[in-house]
Amino acid sequence: MYRDNDQWLKIRHQVLVEGIPRKQVAREAGIDVKTVRKMLAHPRPLPYGPRCVRHPKLGPYISAIHKMLQEREASTGPQHLTASAIFESIRKLGFNGNCRTVQRYLNRMRHSNTRVWEAAYDRILSLDRQAAIKFLRQLSGAAPALTTKERTDREAFEWMRRVLQKEVSSASLWLELGKVPDFGSLLKRLYEGSLSDRNRSLSVLASIRGWRTSAICAFLGIDKKTLRKYVRNFEQGGAAALFARQVRAVRKQDDEALKTLIFGVLHEPPPNYGINRTTWTMMTLRRVLTEKGQSVCPDVIRKITRAAGWRWRKARVVLTSSDPAYSEKLRRVRSILSGLQPDEAFFSIDEFGPFAVKMQGGRALTPPGELRTLPQWQNSRGTLIITAALELSRNQVTHFYSEKKNTAEMIRMMECLIERYPNHQRLYLSWDAASWHISRQLYDRIEKYNATAQRVGGPLVNTAPLPSGAQFLNVIESVFSGMARAIIHNSNYASLDEAKAAIDRYFVERNTQFRRYPKRAGHKIWGREREHAVFSEANNCKDPYYYR
Repeated sequence: MYRDNDQWLKIRHQVLVEGIPRKQVAREAGIDVKTVRKMLAHPRPLPYGPRCVRHPKLGPYISAIHKMLQEREASTGPQHLTASAIFESIRKLGFNGNCRTVQRYLNRMRHSNTRVWEAAYDRILSLDRQAAIKFLRQLSGAAPALTTKERTDREAFEWMRRVLQKEVSSASLWLELGKVPDFGSLLKRLYEGSLSDRNRSLSVLASIRGWRTSAICAFLGIDKKTLRKYVRNFEQGGAAALFARQVRAVRKQDDEALKTLIFGVLHEPPPNYGINRTTWTMMTLRRVLTEKGQSVCPDVIRKITRAAGWRWRKARVVLTSSDPAYSEKLRRVRSILSGLQPDEAFFSIDEFGPFAVKMQGGRALTPPGELRTLPQWQNSRGTLIITAALELSRNQVTHFYSEKKNTAEMIRMMECLIERYPNHQRLYLSWDAASWHISRQLYDRIEKYNATAQRVGGPLVNTAPLPSGAQFLNVIESVFSGMARAIIHNSNYASLDEAKAAIDRYFVERNTQFRRYPKRAGHKIWGREREHAVFSEANNCKDPYYYR
């Protein structure tokens, strides 16, 4: 129920005096219309009381309890009849509950008497002086005398109500309670926190004030053990311990036996347990664990597997080589690169294409509602094959256009590199295991040239072939991927010459970039390439989004 006294009076004035509709007042105040009706039915906020507690076991014996109270009231007074005495009497009649149930019922009866006096107070406010005196005389004859304990509990109820409704200022409360640790945090949780936070704060404040435990528990509707736990936590760790999140001491996800069982099942295929699946699912895993005597929910399984680093992942297809001399060839390439001298050059050589010059697709920013389309059937404006060599030390590309992929083009590339690097002592040519890269004609041409170079001078040519099926080790594939994304994707060149001009300009700009800012290929290729060109067994230098 709404307990702000100022707001209570303001809403009653708006509806009863100003005539504002109830729904409008509720909407502006942010409360329910039912709450407005309660405010109109009572001239002031009702006090807090204990929660409504039903006593199903005590029901058949309530009439006997009332009879005992009436008989004792007529003889010695109700203050001499305790809950334990009533409990012993009704237990002889067949009651199988405990004494605490009887005590709760008696507290509820006393609270009802208090509510009678509150209602009487509201009526007195509406009467004149003579009528009020007459009403009090009539009421006092029927009202039982309150014991010291009951008066103290009533004062405790009123004090906690006033604190909860902000009728007591923070300064006054501070002076009344003395120096309380974390006082500001207690008040903040009391007025802004959840119901649990309010109960914790008020439990501590009322205990420091010195009110009886039973009165505090009756007002908040909590158990004595709960109250003692709140006070103990505050005394040991302050507000941080009082409002700390409660974590169970023993959690199922910490059970080592359960962990061992889960991972033992995960390491076996589902068909071993009669499940017609090739992979585990959460439900099949849970079913097998239940059959093994460990009933566990999916959330616990998920916490255990995630804590161990397990994830549901899709298998990744990787490129591999079946060359029996794979390790030896790769070791030789790395050895050459690690000992490369300034007057030596290492070239990664390959071909790109053939590809058709026509409208090409690719990824591009598109406005909302627009779908880019590409004709399935197009007339090709010609085809291109790019033969290129990447010099790893200076990151320079040498390229030309070929009509075919054959040994003659490889010899042509060797001659171009000899002409472009005449002052070098040695040139290393590295390519994949394509047939025209390892032909006898090519090696004969290299041997013949080296014999001439030793007599007349010029760079010597050595080969460093890559393992068969290991095109992913060819570093120039990264350059081709970057060129394709920048120049070919989303293109629609009108002719072969226009496409060639764009490709030539791309390589010129790239070579200029690395002459201005030198950087070796092998750690990171020029900024437009998507993949790092590093000699690694696990690295695929090709762009994973590009297929040619």
